[in-house]
Amino acid sequence: MKKIAPLALSVLLLGTVTAYADQPTTEGNEEVEKAATFIQHRGNITAVEQRENAKLFTAQLEGNVFNFYVDNKTLVFDEHGNEAELKTGDTISLSIYADQPMILIYPPQYAPPVVIVEKDDTANSVKVAQFDENFLSDDGKLKLNLNEESVIVDSKGEKVAAKDLKNYSAIVFYGPTTKSIPAQTAPEKIIVFPKLDDEMEKPEIAQEIQEIIGEDYKEVDGKIMVPLRTVAEELGYKVVSTGKGAVISKGALSYTITRGEKTYGHNRALKHFDVAPALLEENKTYVEYDFVKGLLK
Repeated sequence: MKKIAPLALSVLLLGTVTAYADQPTTEGNEEVEKAATFIQHRGNITAVEQRENAKLFTAQLEGNVFNFYVDNKTLVFDEHGNEAELKTGDTISLSIYADQPMILIYPPQYAPPVVIVEKDDTANSVKVAQFDENFLSDDGKLKLNLNEESVIVDSKGEKVAAKDLKNYSAIVFYGPTTKSIPAQTAPEKIIVFPKLDDEMEKPEIAQEIQEIIGEDYKEVDGKIMVPLRTVAEELGYKVVSTGKGAVISKGALSYTITRGEKTYGHNRALKHFDVAPALLEENKTYVEYDFVKGLLK
């Protein structure tokens, strides 16, 4: 049975046939959910490991475990917009791009652009999103009421004009909101940072490889990753799957590569990747661009 919205029901009861042309409508009287640029993961930090150029944190919440990297580009703040240092025991919320490639391993491993340290003694809220020219968030759930006093800065503390907010991703720190849809608020502080497409400069890829892969490359932990089989076979290598990776060979050259492992075999020697080969698309193993570039020699 189809539900009748309260307004429509009132019209029927009064016998009125007036058309409410100014009333917003959605199909089926249901609010349309918009796609958000970021998704969030919460947890309590249980361990930290120092890596070469970053720290690897382990966090968990209600049995769900995940790892995440923090380097000098990661924005880490508390709920008032103050810079924060992460430590074991902290409750954190990290924001990752919804469409960014992920390494298919367990536990999941993220490289968030933003990490928020949550405190028990604050009623403040934080939203990481992108906003349009009307200051409405990409998921349609929060509208910002900005004025000349609104504090909008970049990660270096330099002021950004309100009209330019649409050109950035933003971390919004705010207090009370209205009960309207969307909720509205006058934010305490906004910190902006580059959108993903602006942040990722197009890498310099050798023409021979560029012609093979086109735009089929990913970025993981600062390294460009390209599809192994696609490139190797086009360069004349035989590729044999091992179930967990592949052996590629041509003439006297042989490489044994295993997903999730940074060490690989080169003839009888062992060599190392900075980032382990990974499934970044279904049935598609990606390796560092520098490795396949070496196959040209």
